[in-house]
Amino acid sequence: MSLTNERIKERLIEKFGEQVSNFDEPYGMLTFEVPKDMNLKVMQFLYDDEELKFQFLTTLNAIHYPDNKSRELAIVYHLHNLTDNIRIRFKVYVDINKPDVFTATKIFEAANWLERETYDYYGVNFVGHPNLVRILNVDEMDYFPMRKEYPLEDQTRKDKDDEMFGRGGNFGYGTVKTEDDTTIAESEKGDIGDKII
Repeated sequence: MSLTNERIKERLIEKFGEQVSNFDEPYGMLTFEVPKDMNLKVMQFLYDDEELKFQFLTTLNAIHYPDNKSRELAIVYHLHNLTDNIRIRFKVYVDINKPDVFTATKIFEAANWLERETYDYYGVNFVGHPNLVRILNVDEMDYFPMRKEYPLEDQTRKDKDDEMFGRGGNFGYGTVKTEDDTTIAESEKGDIGDKII
């Protein structure tokens, strides 16, 4: 018998009861939520259970939801059962002011790099991690660049014209300024080889 999302959900509820919640199946992938203090218990159960056998950590990342007060950061684990070729996703939410969650490096060695990357970009503190330091950004950074803590760029800025980024000029695509200082798509200009004003 092949493992199904219904059976996985049933086994999780048998073991953890109401501590696992918010079950959903976007695009057919079972997704659920666990409290942050339960992440290792759930992960270990999914790994050790003879029927479930989720023994491969596909990826681990975070998402910043600035409007979810006291649940701003979601740590997302994607696990794969290679025997039955089925994947699941579970989420753990933490407060951005205390983004502590237990490290998964004792269960999955691949979590080492993935947790460092998540720390580097989102500031999640993986408690017990053997070497939680920046891995992609410079050590001098005092912020976490993937958090949505900064205003979006003003799209009307004149100093951010497409030509400054190689998306204009004589290449046949992008935008150009006309003699009356309006901006049009370069493809609408007519003769692409004409001098750009």
